[in-house]
Amino acid sequence: MRPARAVLDLSPGAGVVLDGTQWTVERREPHLGRVQLVASDGVRQQVSFRFLANHPDCRPSSRTASAGADRGRQSKAVEDLKKGRLELVELRMAHLLEVATGFRSGDRLRPGPGEPKPEYDPDATTLTGRRRAKVAELRAMDRQQAKLLGLDAVSLHTLIRWETGRRRFGLIGCADDRWLRESGGHPAVTEEVREAILAVREETLRGAKVSMRTKDRMIRQYVRETFDSKEPDTGEAPEHATKVPSYRTLCRVWKEWFGPGGARQRYARSADLPVKNGHVVVHRPGQVVALDTTVLPVMVRDGVFGDPIKPHLTIALDTYTHSLVAFRLTLVSDTAVDVAMLLRDVMMPLPMRADWGDELEWPYPGLPAAVVSEFAGHKVAGLPFFTPETVTTDHGAVYRNHHLVEVQRVLGCNILPSRVLRPQDKAACERAFGTCRQLLFELLTGYTGVDIADRGADPAADALLTVDEMEHLIATWIVKIWQTRQLGEYAPSWDPDGVHSPNSLFAASFAQAGLAMEIPSPELFYELLPSHYVRIDARRGVKIRGLWYDDEKILRDYRGQRSTRGGKHKGQWLIRRDPRDRRTVFFQDPITHAWHPLAWTGQPAVGQMPAFGDARVRDLLKKAASCGMKPKSDTELLPVLLELIGSAIPVSQWPTQMNKSQRTEHAREVAQAKAAEADRPATTPAESEDAQGQEAVVTVLQWPQRARQAQDSLDAERRRRREATVSAAPKPPPTLGAGFRTRSVFALPEDDDQEDADGGPPNAG
Repeated sequence: MRPARAVLDLSPGAGVVLDGTQWTVERREPHLGRVQLVASDGVRQQVSFRFLANHPDCRPSSRTASAGADRGRQSKAVEDLKKGRLELVELRMAHLLEVATGFRSGDRLRPGPGEPKPEYDPDATTLTGRRRAKVAELRAMDRQQAKLLGLDAVSLHTLIRWETGRRRFGLIGCADDRWLRESGGHPAVTEEVREAILAVREETLRGAKVSMRTKDRMIRQYVRETFDSKEPDTGEAPEHATKVPSYRTLCRVWKEWFGPGGARQRYARSADLPVKNGHVVVHRPGQVVALDTTVLPVMVRDGVFGDPIKPHLTIALDTYTHSLVAFRLTLVSDTAVDVAMLLRDVMMPLPMRADWGDELEWPYPGLPAAVVSEFAGHKVAGLPFFTPETVTTDHGAVYRNHHLVEVQRVLGCNILPSRVLRPQDKAACERAFGTCRQLLFELLTGYTGVDIADRGADPAADALLTVDEMEHLIATWIVKIWQTRQLGEYAPSWDPDGVHSPNSLFAASFAQAGLAMEIPSPELFYELLPSHYVRIDARRGVKIRGLWYDDEKILRDYRGQRSTRGGKHKGQWLIRRDPRDRRTVFFQDPITHAWHPLAWTGQPAVGQMPAFGDARVRDLLKKAASCGMKPKSDTELLPVLLELIGSAIPVSQWPTQMNKSQRTEHAREVAQAKAAEADRPATTPAESEDAQGQEAVVTVLQWPQRARQAQDSLDAERRRRREATVSAAPKPPPTLGAGFRTRSVFALPEDDDQEDADGGPPNAG
């Protein structure tokens, strides 16, 4: 049955659309059950009422007068009524129901006091009589009260019109069309004025910022010189000049078309850049991943000195499911390698941690947890993982460098920077930071707030959590709370009124678009590191950023040889460097394609070498150059490096003699080395045995242990050099007075009571 809204108006002159073609009702013959239609080109056809009622593509035309105030617009609804109008519409409905049924509720089973009234009793009166009685009742009301209720000008025809609207559209049919009059249009803005407004907009956008008064004068000048120029024959202005709206109207039109205009002129031009492919509609996980970095609003303590610091938090947010698929905590600021490893974390399943229960394991029903664990090699937590297609970032230096361009090529994704100073391009990521602050960070001790004026008395003293504890807390909170919390305005387009969470949206995507479960190989870690193309020296190995690296066993067959590589880096070997830990670099064997670490040649053969990164190497080379050192090997640089790391200050006074930035540098080196060790793929037992003595195990050291470690390494290196100068241990010096006893004439000879070498008695001759 056709709904009430789709009832066709077949009165003469009404419009009907059949299969997308506009027809007009020319004549209606209800006694024969047929209607005569005529097209715009004069073609006529005769159809029956049954044909129109059962036609699948038959609807009333939007141009017909039967649609009233809804012509050319969407249908009106009760929600469109302003406050106070709904009560008036319900009052009109009650009067209409009393006329139709005798009861204001419209139901005989729910009569009001004294209902039905004698003049509205349907068993004793006619419909026309009840309508006349209602008109008389409304006219007898107080004029001021009737005007406030909108019932001061009700006639018999008004009741008929309201009743027709009620039957067709329901409650909204009783509303006055003046309450829902068409908006968005300005009749005073003609085509000429519209052209002038657009021309002035283009002119003011490219020039300096001007006021609205200046724009108003420019619009009037454009209209006068373009459309109202003097006639060439008489040299006088035309008789009918183009009328330009008032200043207030132009202000409203300008704000509706181009916004309030509060932005700076430079940024307004960048926001007006044309969009090549239109708006991006995100409809699957991994289509767009937003990256952003902010200062953690909680003071934590580093793992070396225990000083209160504020690390940087970098998150990766999937814009479809709003899942926090990866995050990183870095001291001071992140680097391109940290961002590359963050994108690698997006592609890899999150392992279960020791204190996590089974409720945090992979929960998505479209893909069993046993299948994911079999591919990953470990139990997987309930966090989505996928290969990102488009990565949205800001214009920070960490996101704009050659290394990240290479990472983009390796991962097969597109890194799309947002517009300059336009945070709304990644508003979901900005909103995620605010939500994390409200739901988690504000509950922690050491919270600093978003403004220094709102900071507590001493947040540094309130800092209790270390960096590792904070990282574990955030990871647990994401899997346990963030992924299961209900989304509000971020509901999907296919179910805007439904209740969803990031986990439910990711599970629903399995049935809609599927999931390509591609877990990257461990070798992806090496491919995301910065690359260097160098030659292998026959005696010293390879030189990377001022330091030499070598391994006798690994480079034995390639010393002094040219690589078979062709192209731009012809004859050179590929070496990967981790800027966070410069103790080793990585070399790929051309035969087995396995990656092997190459240790720094200045590293001591035994013992643990303190961690150091690119920043410490720059300081090392700078100090060596300032001292005029030109060492033949990197072993000459080891004492300088250990002095930079451990300093010559006693252990008991070391932290107090260093400023906060120096302590932060030491803590950052330890944290970066630990992160590099965690990102590095696990090695086999055979490889671990081969690498023993070349690559140190990273441990979290407090400041006394780190200072003692640097001094012990320096003492061991000096001892090794002293021992290398002689082939045997030196003879110990004689005891005190031994020389006097050998040269004095008064010294008595010792008794010769020893047996001869042949075992005979003494003095046997």
